[in-house]
Amino acid sequence: MDIEPVLKALAAALEGEGPAVEIIVSANGQPTAVPVNTGVEDAAVVVRTSGSTGTPKATILTVDALVASSVATAMALRGEGQWLLALPLQFVAGIQVLVRSLYAGTRPWVMDQSNGFTPEAFTAAAEELTDKIRFTSLVPTQLQRLLDSPAPATLAVLRRFNAILLGGAPATPALRAAARDAGLTVVTTYGSAETCGGCVYDGTPLDGVEVRIGAGELAGRVLLGGDTVAAGYLDAEASAQAFFEEDGIRWYVTGDLGELSDDGKLTVLGRADDVIITGGVKGSAAYIQSKLETLDGVKAAFVAGVPSRQWGQAVAAYLALDDPSEDGLQRVMSQREHLLGVLAPKTACVDRELLMLPNGKPDRLTMIERLSALHRGQ
Repeated sequence: MDIEPVLKALAAALEGEGPAVEIIVSANGQPTAVPVNTGVEDAAVVVRTSGSTGTPKATILTVDALVASSVATAMALRGEGQWLLALPLQFVAGIQVLVRSLYAGTRPWVMDQSNGFTPEAFTAAAEELTDKIRFTSLVPTQLQRLLDSPAPATLAVLRRFNAILLGGAPATPALRAAARDAGLTVVTTYGSAETCGGCVYDGTPLDGVEVRIGAGELAGRVLLGGDTVAAGYLDAEASAQAFFEEDGIRWYVTGDLGELSDDGKLTVLGRADDVIITGGVKGSAAYIQSKLETLDGVKAAFVAGVPSRQWGQAVAAYLALDDPSEDGLQRVMSQREHLLGVLAPKTACVDRELLMLPNGKPDRLTMIERLSALHRGQ
């Protein structure tokens, strides 16, 4: 992958000497920086949301927001260094690797992704890094694959990173514990394209970032505000629904529920639309998922409500199992009612991994479709 033309166009946009750009990656993996007319004076980058819950939205990131994000990240990580790109370049986490590198004056290194993400390709790329201070961004599935690799060299290169930013999807307690036991410095991140990527690290907002929990119509919603919030979407109507300004602060309304501790730490409880009402009983998909992930043999879980004639909604689970056979499924399902009672899944799909989008987020829509088809409205 030749990223030099993209870096040049991105640098020009950040310096105000070129138009805002959107990075498009071709079928053969080659990125191109395409000029975009946003109508926003200091726009630098247009990046699409993941589309995990619907149609991707074209998000406008300004120079000031990207500068604020880059500076705050460097402060949180206690320095600037060399970044390894292991995520798709067209999404915000990939773009941020280039932006942070440009501001730090370091050369980003790109992992060979021609065969997808593999521990071998990641290890080979990490061994090419030259700076003493090293960073990378991963999603939980990638980190799990790296930790599962039997090659000693993979663990060795992971330990050389000053920080591994982990975002895109919730990391299970088991994964975090495994990373800790392996001697890795992992920082969990929370944010989105609308906030220039991760803006809350290990529950703590970055410098210049505000977090609050909504009230009224937005009761329980996580609201993210401050310097890193996007100018909006290219779609003005969608922007009006997701962004607002109050007392000089720009805010983004997330789709997540959360709570703040007395010392200001954020805990994300799950999506606002993940409440399942089955047989008159309310349950949180995130809560059910967390319980399923404590069962032996379950690597990861995704939970949703699917249409049911008998229950209104039935709890359904897509499970990533160590043993994705019928026997493996039965062992898990035999434990579920003892653990969850009436909220136990009525239907389950199994595989070795959850279905993922190219940016490493769970492919919610496809998994829900498969679970609905399997349950057949019963």
